[in-house]
Amino acid sequence: MSQTAIYIALLVLFLWYLSFTASRLDRLHHRVETSWAALDSLLQRRAAIALEIAHSSFADPGLALILNQAAHLAREADISERSDAESGLTGALGLLLMNVHENTDDALLKELSEVTDRIRVAVKLHVEAVNRTQLLRRKFIVKVFRLAGRAPLPSIHKFEDDAI
Repeated sequence: MSQTAIYIALLVLFLWYLSFTASRLDRLHHRVETSWAALDSLLQRRAAIALEIAHSSFADPGLALILNQAAHLAREADISERSDAESGLTGALGLLLMNVHENTDDALLKELSEVTDRIRVAVKLHVEAVNRTQLLRRKFIVKVFRLAGRAPLPSIHKFEDDAI
C-alpha cells in the first residue's frame, strides 16, 4: 500500500469519526429537548392539579390562596423565573400535604401523587441527558471542530435539584 493511500484512509476514518460525533451530539441535543418537553408538560399538569385543589373545598382558604398564587406563578413563569416558581409551588404543595388528614381519600391528591412520581422520573431523565450532552461537548475534538454548531449548552434548572 502506498503512503498516499494510508493518508487517505486515515483522513476518511477521521472524517467519519467527526461525522459520527456530530450526529451523536445532535441526538443528545434532541434528547435534552424532548426530555425537557416531557418534564415541562408534567410540571404544567402539576400546576393545573394544584389550581384544581386550590379551587376545591378541600384546602382551607389561606392555604388555597397560597396554592393558587404559586400555581399561577409556575404556569406563567418564563424560563428565567421558572426555577423559583416551581420551587415555590413545591413548597406550597408541601404545606398542603402536611395539613392533609391521613384518612383523606381524594382523587386530586392521588393524581397529584402520580404526577409527582412521574416528575421525579422525568427530572432524572432530563438531568442524565443534560449531563451526557455536557460531557460530550467538553471533549477537545468537539470544541476544536465546533461540532455543536450554535446550539446552546444545555443546563439543569435549580428546581431540578430540589426534592420535587
